[in-house]
Amino acid sequence: MKTQLEFPVTLKDAIQYFAHDDLALQFMANVRWPDGKVKCTKCGSANVHFLANQKRWKCRDCRTQFSVKVGTVFEESPLGLDKWLPAFWMAVNSKNGISSCEVARALGVTQKTAWFMLHRIRLALRQGTTEKLTGEVEVDETYVGGIAHKMNQKQYRRRVRGSGPVGKAVVMGLLERKGRVIAQAIANPKVTWQLQKLLQSPSSFSLRQFPSAT
Repeated sequence: MKTQLEFPVTLKDAIQYFAHDDLALQFMANVRWPDGKVKCTKCGSANVHFLANQKRWKCRDCRTQFSVKVGTVFEESPLGLDKWLPAFWMAVNSKNGISSCEVARALGVTQKTAWFMLHRIRLALRQGTTEKLTGEVEVDETYVGGIAHKMNQKQYRRRVRGSGPVGKAVVMGLLERKGRVIAQAIANPKVTWQLQKLLQSPSSFSLRQFPSAT
């Protein structure tokens, strides 16, 4: 499936180009496996064959079937590549950023869906890849905020509501052994979906006082 990538020049070209399922699949496969060797997302074997009717691959070694979205930030989304790839095009070609309302109007999706897509796209751009963390992953958290005794009275009354982490921002960090590092602010440290959208299953991870995964 190794072919030279084509990059649409305009948004209209991108929407028309990626509307073709075969072209969108080929484009995404070439981005994910630039050497042209598709590898199983479970065991890493290159001994796979393509199931044309299902638009999926099947590993001859572990018998796992997988699509091009498995193991990426697109995996759990019901949206097809015909929506994801034009949204990616809009995000990377906008010099001043792009709003979810603009994406919603251009792609014919709801604003809530467009917001979700942009959240995943920006996450992938920060990581430098659309693939999730794999293998052994260490997870930790920290609380970031001002030191109380250095605040003036107005700041103290507005921000300090208790001791410890109260009034501070929660930052979650993930370290892929011998690989990538991700650190991002999270709204609530007690929700497990924060890990699900960043880790490829199955992954083993060690916890360092991270309450959301206990």
